[in-house]
Amino acid sequence: MEKKLDKQVAIVTGASSGIGTGCAMALADAGATVVINYPFPSTKAAADEVVKSILTTGGKAISYQCDVSKEDEVVKMFGDVVQQLGTVDILINNAGLQKDAKFTEMSLADWNLVIGINLTGQFLCAREAIKEFLRRGDDGKSKSIGKIICMSSVHQIIPWAGHANYAASKGGINMLMKTIAQEFAPQKIRINSIAPGAIQTPINKQAWDTPEHLSNLLKLIPDQRIGQPDDIGRAAVWLASDDSDYVNGATLFVDGGMTLYPRFVDNG
Repeated sequence: MEKKLDKQVAIVTGASSGIGTGCAMALADAGATVVINYPFPSTKAAADEVVKSILTTGGKAISYQCDVSKEDEVVKMFGDVVQQLGTVDILINNAGLQKDAKFTEMSLADWNLVIGINLTGQFLCAREAIKEFLRRGDDGKSKSIGKIICMSSVHQIIPWAGHANYAASKGGINMLMKTIAQEFAPQKIRINSIAPGAIQTPINKQAWDTPEHLSNLLKLIPDQRIGQPDDIGRAAVWLASDDSDYVNGATLFVDGGMTLYPRFVDNG
């Protein structure tokens, strides 16, 4: 891959598995030094495996433990990364989880857990990233002084019964992204979102783990295949590079056509 992100430092939250790993690998392949964020000590081994894979292919990466829903931990992560690597140029705001339940059975704890990581985590990381972009200013590495990519979902626009906390978090990410993109565009900061559809990761294993489940899932995807983390990674590289310099405040749906509502193909 062309080194479109050469000499840039990227933090990828939730990068020890799934979409986060796909983004981290792709950014490293494009020349970025990647910080593999992982949430808990129990996921350190997985994060270190991602680092090892990047180093083996000639890339640059380190791992860093931080629960993005905790303000003190996020502030410390950005401070430590700046101290160790000089700055942060790119943030992939990816960390997220599901805690599903029927709405009348959803606990406040499960609501707060999902909102705290999926939405508040993106707020905290974006805030610290923007502070660093403004502190550093234009250093000539990119046409923008900083780039943020918020990981959303097709469920920022598609309602999803039984997943009220998750869908609400993704709808919130959409407006958070647009609002801060509007606020900081004059400072040459670009903020966009990627909205994945069905991507083959551990978070949705129950949707593809058997031939029957996969067949049912493919009814929702006009492309007739489940997406892979690399599909999102390549999109992230484009949004983080100067190739997309005039793209700001946009959501890129990477969903195999899921938002075309394929069940209406035969007139509903």
